[in-house]
Amino acid sequence: MKTILKTIVCAFCLAALTAEVQAANVSYKLNLKQPGNAAVVYNLTREGNQLTADQPLPIVITQKETREGDLRRLTVTLTAQQRVYFNLGMVLPTDFATDDCDFYLPGFWYHKNLRSPESAPSFHTSKSWNVREDRLSAPLTGVYDGKSGRSVVVMRQLDGSADALTTHQEGEVILGGRTSLGYLGFEQSNKVPKSQSNNVATQTFAELTFGYPWIETPKRYTRKLTLTPSATTFARLDAGESITLSWLVSEGQASDYGKFVKTTWQMAVDQLRPQPLTPLYTPSQVKAQLANYFHQAYVDQYDLKYHSGISLRCDDCLPTDHVQLGFCGRVLLNAFNALEYGEQTGEERLVEMGRAIFDSWLAYGFTQKGYFKDEMRIAQGIPADADVVHSIRQQSEAVYAVFHYLNYEKQHGRKHPQWEQKVRTLLNNMLDLQKSDGHFPRKYRDDHSDVDASGGSTPSATSTLVMGYRYFGDKRYLQAAKLSVDYLEKNIIAPSDYFSSTLDANCEDKEAAISAVTATYYLAMVSKKAQERSHYIALCQQAAYFALSWYYLWDVPFAQGQMLGDLGFKSRGWSNVSVENNHVDVFVFELAHIVKWLATETGEQRFSLMHDLIASSLCQLLPTDERLCGIAIPGFNPEVVQHTNWDYGRNGKGFYNDLFAPGWAIASLWELYSPNRTVQFLQQRR
Repeated sequence: MKTILKTIVCAFCLAALTAEVQAANVSYKLNLKQPGNAAVVYNLTREGNQLTADQPLPIVITQKETREGDLRRLTVTLTAQQRVYFNLGMVLPTDFATDDCDFYLPGFWYHKNLRSPESAPSFHTSKSWNVREDRLSAPLTGVYDGKSGRSVVVMRQLDGSADALTTHQEGEVILGGRTSLGYLGFEQSNKVPKSQSNNVATQTFAELTFGYPWIETPKRYTRKLTLTPSATTFARLDAGESITLSWLVSEGQASDYGKFVKTTWQMAVDQLRPQPLTPLYTPSQVKAQLANYFHQAYVDQYDLKYHSGISLRCDDCLPTDHVQLGFCGRVLLNAFNALEYGEQTGEERLVEMGRAIFDSWLAYGFTQKGYFKDEMRIAQGIPADADVVHSIRQQSEAVYAVFHYLNYEKQHGRKHPQWEQKVRTLLNNMLDLQKSDGHFPRKYRDDHSDVDASGGSTPSATSTLVMGYRYFGDKRYLQAAKLSVDYLEKNIIAPSDYFSSTLDANCEDKEAAISAVTATYYLAMVSKKAQERSHYIALCQQAAYFALSWYYLWDVPFAQGQMLGDLGFKSRGWSNVSVENNHVDVFVFELAHIVKWLATETGEQRFSLMHDLIASSLCQLLPTDERLCGIAIPGFNPEVVQHTNWDYGRNGKGFYNDLFAPGWAIASLWELYSPNRTVQFLQQRR
């Protein structure tokens, strides 16, 4: 008898158990499908250690529940008596009223996802969602009851890794091979717990859902802002074959949602225990490859010079006329990187192009008001001031790069008074732009009229203001930075509401949390009073748990023929982007250095592990002559890495979108492998 044994162990240990949820309350549903027929659903009941239906089944199912300290392990074994195609689903009820609850599926779902639109997964569309596990940075589902402070978490740890290509993307689908992917999620029930009276019969209560193989309901999120019909997949078991699945259920108590996420993330790290990879390249080898981007992407035919960093094709990497100063292009940061690296290596051409870019933006890159021109199709000409919409993030990122440039030049005896004046003018403008509560509008025009008054991008400005204080010694900038963190603490960190920091989405996102980490770190680094410094460190740590919750703690599986799997890509250490953009990327910039510093300051050694994991993992897809990783030119690091059943427009899981923005990806990796740059800037004597 051939036996396939897959043991999936889900482990969690959250402190302060309360009102214990009995794993025995789990309900089971078995879907059996004959090819060509609609599936038949069987509700299962317990008879001793067996799960049975109201009629004989061609499959024997046993279950057991064991106690492991504060944990309850739920194990299910299925043995086929003849060939079957099955899907097993489970529901764990709670007595938490849905209206009081927030949910957590790491890297995919925070609170109720109400920052996201109806065309992305959110409570706007449905109060029940089930998703395949590879969408999640840790394979777990959790619910937090804000009224009582109680929580329940179910987590899965995979033993073995496999995935199967599917012939259809909706409806009932028989898998064409073995998969290790199940599903996790949450649903709502109108049932009233026994402890409640009948006067709450109209309430809905939260349930956690899990099972194998994967389903996605009520919709699938398959493309940016695109929901499609649901899918249920079926795994095959031949006669005599068995599969064993086990989950571990845990309950906890937390004073707020943020602390619930913190303890859940800590336990996920402890149970999954992700280990750093053996890096494919050293930092110097990474930079040597990335430098080819500087050579190949340089555009000097217009008044504004730049490295082409956005709207390129993966199959040719030819420069385009799309210029985005900040996030996607990081024009000035890449110019500085090229200049600095060129001087270090003696590559004069890199030095010349770096200086040419800075000189051109000094001459042509500012509005009359004194802001940078953020974005353009430069073949159509540099836009008039009235046509420019500014992003506080892009402006801040540009000033960040200029400060590093000025600091570097000063160290080498070269001064740039015109640049210093431009930067002071822009910083002074920011003081006028800042609202009375400390926040900055996400987007605005030259006359300071708001285009998007949301404060979600505020922390982008904080670090820039701190740098302005450090470089010029102007305490107005420090006071403005502190005021911005007052806003950040009250409106973003305390409610754990990290949103609206990315440029092409306005939803819950990783970059908002990273910006909050960076902002509070900068203030901690320049604070002289011990109590004030400790306060900023605490805020930094609190935001870091959310930022790191987007980073994968496990390796998602790929099917044969999916390029990423064939390349041996490991997802641990990479991060999901946002609720709207469900792919992984190399966005890290200074985060890895900051969490390593936090590990020393706070004793949270999981942060040190995450630094090592990220630093060892993010160079995996670096294109080289010998290993191009699906990119036409060495050094043009990929951006949209599609690790789950989702695409940005083309190609799907295991591949990249056909268009990409390598500019920011190169800048992010360069920062990762330049660990002392910011510390030296903030700590040097003036």
